[in-house]
Amino acid sequence: MKKTVLSLAFALVFGLTTTASEPMNGEKKEVNTETSTVTWKAYKVTGSHTGTVDLQSGALLFDGDKLSGGEFVVNMPTLVSTDLEGEYKGKLEGHLKSDDFFGVATHPTAKLVFTDIKASGKNSYEVTGDLTIKGITKPVSFDVSVYGSKATATMKVDRSLYDVRYGSGAFFENLGDKTIYDEFDLVVDLEF
Repeated sequence: MKKTVLSLAFALVFGLTTTASEPMNGEKKEVNTETSTVTWKAYKVTGSHTGTVDLQSGALLFDGDKLSGGEFVVNMPTLVSTDLEGEYKGKLEGHLKSDDFFGVATHPTAKLVFTDIKASGKNSYEVTGDLTIKGITKPVSFDVSVYGSKATATMKVDRSLYDVRYGSGAFFENLGDKTIYDEFDLVVDLEF
């Protein structure tokens, strides 16, 4: 009996010591929103447009040196075009911010929360997350690379899943060269 009680006591002490030394939630590293960038590229039959949108907040979680989570909020009213100037730049930006596209007056933020992370190399990860645009949340998958205090992610987003219908062949027929493709690219460069 004494041997059993002693064994239980050792197991309890060593079990608590092991648990206490491991981080419960991982290390949270806030993203520098001033030096981090989100670049978008959208495509249409007759060409493409590029631009940026600012991060409002963001953080990555690490378990040791391994990526274990992340959450980001994008400030949608900061959506700008970088490939146009003057009147056409203003028209495109106004249209993208309107209800035809992202409805930023009603939906001023978009959000991404990591839900699953798998290591795919030394500094590379395959990530699945919940992306919310216009109040609609859908899963997305993308690749993330982490080097020191920087991370890069690239993803394709299907706007039709978020009720962004304008010029979409998925919703309208016979658009011809006015068709705007549903998928757009995001390249995210983070510093933390």
